[in-house]
Amino acid sequence: MAEPAILSPSQEASVRSLALGDADKSLLRFLTCGSVDDGKSTLIGRLLFDSKRLFEDQIATLEKDSRKFGTVGDDMDLALLVDGLEAEREQGITIDVAYRFFATEKRKFIVADTPGHEQYTRNMATGASTADLAVLLIDARKGILSQTRRHATIASLLGIRHVVLAINKIDLVNYDRSVFDSIVAAFDADAGHYGFATRVAIPISARYGDNVSRHSEHMPWYRGPTLIEHLENVELSSGAAATRPLRFPVQWVNRPDLTFRGYAGTLAAGTVRPGDEVVVARSGQAARVERIVTHDGDLAEASAEDAVTLTLDREIDLSRGDILVPSGARPDVSDQFAAHLIWMAEEPMLPGRPYLMKIGTRTVGAAVTELKHRVEMDTLKPLAAKTLSLNDIGFANFSLAEPIAFDPYDDVRTTGAFILVDRFTNQTVAAGMIRFGLRRATNIHRQALTIDKAARSGAKAQKPAILWFTGLSGAGKSTIANLVEQKLHLAGRHTYLLDGDNVRHGLNRDLGFTDADRVENIRRVAETAKLFVDAGLIVLASFISPFRSERQLARDLVEPGEFVEIFVDTPLSVAEARDPKGLYRKAREGKIVNFTGIDSPYEAPESAELRLEAGSASAEDLADRVIDYLASNGFIPR
Repeated sequence: MAEPAILSPSQEASVRSLALGDADKSLLRFLTCGSVDDGKSTLIGRLLFDSKRLFEDQIATLEKDSRKFGTVGDDMDLALLVDGLEAEREQGITIDVAYRFFATEKRKFIVADTPGHEQYTRNMATGASTADLAVLLIDARKGILSQTRRHATIASLLGIRHVVLAINKIDLVNYDRSVFDSIVAAFDADAGHYGFATRVAIPISARYGDNVSRHSEHMPWYRGPTLIEHLENVELSSGAAATRPLRFPVQWVNRPDLTFRGYAGTLAAGTVRPGDEVVVARSGQAARVERIVTHDGDLAEASAEDAVTLTLDREIDLSRGDILVPSGARPDVSDQFAAHLIWMAEEPMLPGRPYLMKIGTRTVGAAVTELKHRVEMDTLKPLAAKTLSLNDIGFANFSLAEPIAFDPYDDVRTTGAFILVDRFTNQTVAAGMIRFGLRRATNIHRQALTIDKAARSGAKAQKPAILWFTGLSGAGKSTIANLVEQKLHLAGRHTYLLDGDNVRHGLNRDLGFTDADRVENIRRVAETAKLFVDAGLIVLASFISPFRSERQLARDLVEPGEFVEIFVDTPLSVAEARDPKGLYRKAREGKIVNFTGIDSPYEAPESAELRLEAGSASAEDLADRVIDYLASNGFIPR
């Protein structure tokens, strides 16, 4: 990492004077986006250079770096003012999101330079999440590309309502008006898909400064504003978040000592004053705000984006992840909603697969229950799909492990935005924007039953459980599970065996063997096994179940201690040598696709309750090991 620059006393004085001079100016946050090599970094460099906010030593460094890394001959390569990573300079592309500050006589600006490469789409979404306006660059030679449409779609989904079409490199098409007009017409043909409130098109040359901060003498046919003129004058809805009802997500409970209890967080929307009545959105418990505490003293009022600690006039059940709201303007509270989704992972999105959802300060288990469609980037039309791949955008229904409070993203960004996290790698796999809540039928309620699981299992003198046998095809799962059930039956225990092949003749006969179908196969089996556990049975489930996340889903459905993962650990070579059904041979010949161990992965358990090594003992002895485990852990009498 490079050392931070050290300013001279005169430079520090200049920075201080600039900051003081800008104090009363409005602030515009915008981003540059578009396809790769459209000139985003060069444009920001031009804005910084033309705003006269560069010091002499910065210009000297830029001239030196231009000779070393530059791509514009003897001219200064203004993109290097933004491309700070060594890899970016060597390749001439933007990889990370770079934020820069500059100001003019009328306004202050924070600009995010986002990458154009498709593999860095997640970085573009990061830059768009806080922006008010998008400058969508389009190379005049190439016109509108799929990545242009993708960035425009993401900007729209993330709440950006103002867009500038910056038709760049117009000098390379001889400042031809017809090229400009055709690109604008092509974008306007798609405008109905985006929903931008304003669209301004400007022909520019970021390299030479045409129509950036000065009107170009090469384009007398263009009579609109320069880019900087438009950025200075575009009207934004000021303080929109402050006019919404109060939304105060609790980040942590502040207890420095026994005499103080406060709730720290940042207001996502609205205002709050001492004496206001607030309720916990999730539970409806009410209290009044007593104080608004900050490091610099108490406030008489706090509004959106203020970080404060609130104290209440009485103790209520309130913790991290809860949201304080007005009693008369509560958000939706539900465990189901529909949302737009931007998929950011190499692994595809699979309906039914469990993920962690982080929304505001709350984290809950979540899964996509139905993918309604994905957006085809070349046409922007919704297409039916079962999965989402890297950088796909879709619309889906979600089911959560527990109800949460939320708002539609268009109303409040903070309480309407979420990310999905892989439960095992802890990597962010998607960003989502809630559209609306889903309602269950109001006449459906849980029926209270007199006889419960404890009564049913007590009558059977056993502890109910799921014995989940997992391993490769041909590992011996069904053989061992069948022997275990025989032994339990002879001992008078009550069981049921769910076998992978058998359920595909009935319950799951409509499913194939794609990754998405495999996930749904295990989800249905897990729900069925849960019912057997509730009936007080010991249920044996023999399934390849190749993905850890789906086995975790099955585990999470029952109470702790009721799920026993049994890994029948058989090397691929041994399983393939057995090949009792000839499946491996067919897979090797290409007659079967998505076959686990050949062209579809198997994720071995990392901490199974039992690991049965194939070849270490006979199937009979391995079955006895399972019986011993059940007896030792209180599932059955010894």
